[in-house]
Order: sequence, then structure tokens, then C-alpha cells
Amino acid sequence: MTGPVPGAIVQARLGSTRLPRKVLEPIEGRPMLARVLERVARSPGIERVVLAIPEGERDEPLAELAGELGVPVFRGPEHDVLARYLGAARAHGIDPVVRITSDCPLLDPELVGATLAAFRERRERDPVDLLANTVPRRWPRGLDTEVVSLAALAELDRVEDDPAVREHVTLGIYRRPERFRVAGLAAEEDLSRLRWTVDTPEDLALVREVYRELLPVHGPLFGWREVVALLDRRPELSALNARVRQKEAPP
Repeated sequence: MTGPVPGAIVQARLGSTRLPRKVLEPIEGRPMLARVLERVARSPGIERVVLAIPEGERDEPLAELAGELGVPVFRGPEHDVLARYLGAARAHGIDPVVRITSDCPLLDPELVGATLAAFRERRERDPVDLLANTVPRRWPRGLDTEVVSLAALAELDRVEDDPAVREHVTLGIYRRPERFRVAGLAAEEDLSRLRWTVDTPEDLALVREVYRELLPVHGPLFGWREVVALLDRRPELSALNARVRQKEAPP
């Protein structure tokens, strides 16, 4: 039996509050979730991709879409997303775990691969439990990638009992510097002012415009550099969701 492999677990659900069923919204003819899974699967170093969804009938359309795309599905608690991730990783032999959210259709495969490579390089010389391109936040919101060891997820599952923290999966790791080691992959330029994730209709409008412009020229896997160049040429696009505020993690 072969051992665990580096893989990505993509969390998704249909019960989002600000934009219900957003992951099935079409972006140039394909559901947002399909765009995300396509990009994750093409990320260097990713050997396995699993879609982690809540138990129950409501999210069955996500399982059906994953089946059409040939992506395995793991079902777990809706709000205990930490348990969902740990269960998916164990069931599908994934370690380290690349954590991806399904509302990031501009996710850059090259950046995902670079984040994974940085984690694996650190594992060889100075191991960390988690490495993320959000430490510090300098990349646009919507390119977020975390890489975490299976052992760290299992340890967090053992010590974290706050439901609000478990819903945010890795939040408890950041809050326990005495127990877990965290490192980052920073951008050379601070691009954190840019918002490319999809939580609201305004966010979706921006992403659709980006795909409409870049898909015919660069194909479906265009990267963050092409998006930045487009927004520099057309600054009115960034204004589409400039007033949207990110939900904060629990205190």
C-alpha cells in the first residue's frame, strides 16, 4: 500500500449566507466550483484533489458536479469544517493537506504550487506545521492557499473544542504559537488591497468580467499577473466590489 500524497481538499457548501448557492453560479459557461477544481487540479505538486461537502441532501448538486468532473467527494459536518478536512485527508490518504475554499475562482495554480513547494522545502530543513501565502497578507484576497500537515490537523482536532474556531479549520493553529509552527509565503509587492474572492453579487460581477476579458486570450488557467495587468488597464473593474467588506473571524 502506498503512503499519503500531497493533495488539495476543497471545501464547498450551498448554504452561504451572503450569496446562496454561489459555487454553482456560472462563469463563462461553467459553474464557479468547476473553475476552482480545474485550477487546483493543474497546480504543480498536487497529486490528489477531494471535494469536502456537508452531509445531507441540500448539497447533493455539488456531489453530482464533482462526479461529472471525476473528483472524489467526502461528506462531513457542515459547521465542523475541521472534522470535515481531517476526515477527508484520512479517507483519501492526503498529507500534507492543501486547503482551498470554493469561492476563489481566480486561484492561481502556479501560486498554489509554490506554496506547497515552500512547505515541503521547509519540512526538509526546518519543519513547520502550516505554511500559508496569507502570512503576512500581501497577495490579493482570493488567492489564499494554506498547506498544513495531517499531524497538525489531528492535534488541533484533539485540543480545539470551540465550534466557532473549528468552523474556520486552521484558525486554532494560528492562535497557538506555543504548540504549532507557522510560516508564510509573501508577495514581493503588497497586493492585499485587491479582492478577488466571491462572497457577494458585486464580487461575482468582478470575477465574471475578468473571465470575459482573459479567457479568450489566455485560456482558462490565466494567472494572477494577467489579472493585475487587466485591472491596471481597467481600474473601473476593481470599483465593482470596492465597498465589500470581508467577514471577520471570531474573536
